[in-house]
Amino acid sequence: MTDLREKQRKSMNKSVFAYVDSNGEGHLPLNDESHIRNAMARFNQTAFESPTAKQRAGRKIRAAARKHGIEVSSKDNVAKPSRTLRAVRTRRGMKGGRKVVRPKRKTTTAQRKAARTNVRKAQRARRRAA
Repeated sequence: MTDLREKQRKSMNKSVFAYVDSNGEGHLPLNDESHIRNAMARFNQTAFESPTAKQRAGRKIRAAARKHGIEVSSKDNVAKPSRTLRAVRTRRGMKGGRKVVRPKRKTTTAQRKAARTNVRKAQRARRRAA
């Protein structure tokens, strides 16, 4: 299989991919025979946003396979009708995708000063109680 570099992948037309997500990122490239075979093998490993997107991608892969003379058996995952999907979108974004870690909010000088005084007050209260 030919190796696609990130620059090449980004310069490719989106119609070459079997599935393009809502962020505009292409999944399962179909530019040659080896990529089509790989897309067929990895079809169930790809996280789709909806059942219709999964069906559409399956149709594109089957059409590309016919065009290149690749036989698709009825046992292949691409040939099977899609069922309900596992939860792909979570509150943090796509499941299995990149995790976005938000940086901590910086504390102000006044907040740090207030925290120090609260610690001192709590220490004094403990000493009095003991």
